[in-house]
Amino acid sequence: MKVFVTGGSGWVGKTLVPELVAAGHQVTGLARSEASAEALEALGAAAVAGDLESRDVIAEQAAQADGVVHLAFRHDFANFASAVELDAQVVRTLGEALAGSGRALVITSGTPATPGRLSTEQDKAAAGTPATGREQVSDLALSYADRDVRVSVVRLPRSVHGTGDHGFVSQLARLAVEAGMSGYVGDGEQRWPAVHVADAAHLYRLALENAPAGSVLHAVGDEAIAFREIAEALGRSNGVPAGVVDPETLGFLGMLASVDQPAGAALTRDLLGWSPGQPGLLADIDAGNYRA
Repeated sequence: MKVFVTGGSGWVGKTLVPELVAAGHQVTGLARSEASAEALEALGAAAVAGDLESRDVIAEQAAQADGVVHLAFRHDFANFASAVELDAQVVRTLGEALAGSGRALVITSGTPATPGRLSTEQDKAAAGTPATGREQVSDLALSYADRDVRVSVVRLPRSVHGTGDHGFVSQLARLAVEAGMSGYVGDGEQRWPAVHVADAAHLYRLALENAPAGSVLHAVGDEAIAFREIAEALGRSNGVPAGVVDPETLGFLGMLASVDQPAGAALTRDLLGWSPGQPGLLADIDAGNYRA
């Protein structure tokens, strides 16, 4: 397949692109800088100049592709609504370019929070939460299944971990070192899901190749890790104690750390035969991948 990827030089993309190339796909990635273009080419992909605002470039590349994987997202938590609106514009551009073709479109979202139980692929984000906007973008993407696009949504959990991760857990490690304590909120029994970046990348490839139109997929390896266990592992790795902190000391992560949000992936595993086999988050922390 000719595959167009946004975010191909990013955290998940730099693992996905080599997997796609190794599987025999011809990959072109959107590159917002010369450094991104060089990174894509080093991974075995061709690069086309543009960013998420380059709607004409995105539409042209999607129209020429047999399938699209949309990974890129502007992680501007100070103006999250604007980032979500930009994502909606990109998804609409991709959907219109692929409409009527039967070709694949895989987009990215997050697992919803359903406190007290594992969220499933059939659950929706609660209304009025920060995740609501991304849920609406997912619904927009899924609407293109009615226009002959083989669209699927891969929901990522709170941690997509591995060597080189610069996401939420890395930020928690930095905060722990700065404060001299690895913090958790309340009793720390709030649970997070997680997945290794290589397992996540493999699911994206399976979705691109095989997911039926309208599929919602969960890239979840660890279903429910108590946040206290994450804090304690980060404390061990960084030589600081773990203890209770006010949510405010964790910045915007304080809200995430306060909510029980485990997630499962049983439907995804059954549908695509996906079987995550990489180390879990706690093992990755204990291996030294999160030393600030």
